[in-house]
Amino acid sequence: MGQTYSARSSQGEGMAGRPARAAGTAAAVGPGTVVNGMSVDVEEYFQVGAFENIIDRADWPRLPSRVEASTDRVLALFADAGVKATFFTLGWVADHHPRLVRRIVDQGHELASHGYSHVRVTNQTEAEFKADIRDTKARLEDVGGVAVTGFRAASFSIDDRVPWAFAAIQEAGYRYSSSVNPIKHDHYGMPSAPRGPFYPNGVGGLLEVPVSTLDLRLRNVPCGGGGFFRLLPYTYFRWAYGRLNKREGLSGVFYCHPWEFDPDQPRQTGIGLKTRFRHYINLDKTEPRLRKLLADFSWDRMDRVFLAADTAGGGAS
Repeated sequence: MGQTYSARSSQGEGMAGRPARAAGTAAAVGPGTVVNGMSVDVEEYFQVGAFENIIDRADWPRLPSRVEASTDRVLALFADAGVKATFFTLGWVADHHPRLVRRIVDQGHELASHGYSHVRVTNQTEAEFKADIRDTKARLEDVGGVAVTGFRAASFSIDDRVPWAFAAIQEAGYRYSSSVNPIKHDHYGMPSAPRGPFYPNGVGGLLEVPVSTLDLRLRNVPCGGGGFFRLLPYTYFRWAYGRLNKREGLSGVFYCHPWEFDPDQPRQTGIGLKTRFRHYINLDKTEPRLRKLLADFSWDRMDRVFLAADTAGGGAS
């Protein structure tokens, strides 16, 4: 099935051509308070897309693991702030660190799928992708003991090159995806996609919840986290989420990785200057900046922010 979403607008448009309802307006904890979706992509420092051609996957089991300690730092940060989040977790991590997965669930966070081993959708056949997301869902549910309804593709790698991806995600039993980054970037991006929640394959099906961007006339500008959160000043993100919540009435979607809280992680050799800069810039600033973001805005799990709003108001129609 091909992608049937409509052209980008400031609010996004539903599949029937109607403006997508801002999910944040239903996800409110008080008058004028919009709740945003907080998410973590749980992967090892050596599993990131930037290193996929540098580190052999066969070497993964032999490399020093740091994902438990770094994820525990994130869990402690959320506990201090009283925030629940969604943890998009690799099946590989669940197989090698099942106790970590159970800690995530036991602390009240949402367990969601990030695929098994961080392979970009654009590097998989349709059959490979279907098997990957189906098997990972089953494995996470077995380890975590909870239903898994959310999915995020590795490196936001759903774009116009894989028109079958959204239908495959829905077929595998997921209720929502957060796999699109509606910006132009050298590693990912679908700038033509709506900025707000939308139905890729028709109203009533899978809900896609893109990572947050701002519409600054000529292009979408990222404000959803990741490397941009470490590179740009915190004041920009405080302004951006204020604009999303107050001016547009949209719930934001923020994401980070456990390795971004680990400035002492092993440094890789043989990587280009741009990759080195992107991966290691300001790792020591991630935690204090996120503490500010958690305090300055309201946050919750992706399923409670977006699926609850979708059910309450008939979806992003």
